[in-house]
Amino acid sequence: MTRDEDFEGLRPLLFAIAYRILGSVAEAEDAVQETWLRYESSPSRPVSTKAFLSAVVTRISIDVLRSARVRREEYVGQWLPEPLLTDSYDDPARSAELADSVSMAALLLLERLSPLERAVFVLRDVFGFGFPEIASIVGRTEPACRQLGARARRHMDDGRPRFEADRQERQELAARFFDAIRDGDVAGLRDMLAADVQMVGDGGGKAPALAKGVIGADNVARVLAANFPLLSVVEVTVEPRQLNGQPGAILRDRDGNVGSAMTLDVLGGRVQAIRAVTNPEKLAHLGPVADGWAVAREVNEARRHKA
Repeated sequence: MTRDEDFEGLRPLLFAIAYRILGSVAEAEDAVQETWLRYESSPSRPVSTKAFLSAVVTRISIDVLRSARVRREEYVGQWLPEPLLTDSYDDPARSAELADSVSMAALLLLERLSPLERAVFVLRDVFGFGFPEIASIVGRTEPACRQLGARARRHMDDGRPRFEADRQERQELAARFFDAIRDGDVAGLRDMLAADVQMVGDGGGKAPALAKGVIGADNVARVLAANFPLLSVVEVTVEPRQLNGQPGAILRDRDGNVGSAMTLDVLGGRVQAIRAVTNPEKLAHLGPVADGWAVAREVNEARRHKA
């Protein structure tokens, strides 16, 4: 096989590693591209192409994450990972780990870890790399990597939600949820929301956030029921989709441009969290992006006419 063929065969794995370390589609794609450039310029073929490329993309991602963490501390409002429409990497033997690790909730927990802890956790617990290989990748001793992995696992286990295993049940609940917000059905929404449900939005100061932090079933139900019917008035459509392995939706303006990506955490037959990304820089990989401020002005105008 040629270098191109070797690399393309491993591209889904490399992106999957980088995205989980970085929580950003754009940064993960850049890390994969930089990995290709280093592989292409390498004077010799590695004994194991997979091991070589996995090491390179991990090291690049750690470096990017260290600089990104500074930017995220200065981020305007709530920071959420970039929504992922499809994860092209598949390994039936690790399907549960892969699905759990790409959820918004898991990615936010990973944000609490140091870059090295995050990389070790992703390589070991998600992709099943051995500790000798991980030690070589991150430049630490094997015992040190075991300690990093154990510490990361404790942090993840302490905060990790347990989502419903039955995808069909989650999808059915999500369908009822989006019907209810379209209809402004406060009572119906309240029945589907956990008592301590949280709704957060990420506009990054570049678009209106759908919510700046609303907690409690009654509060969330009323905010959703008051705002989403107005979106249909200005011809915003809600397109149910799987995002980050969870039920969710993409909201589009009348021209089909992406205005928001929303995910739902479902547990115990209730929606536990609602997260909506409206920052256009985090939506560009999903297609042409809507002018969120323009949509917000139309919604406010429709609200005034309704009043």
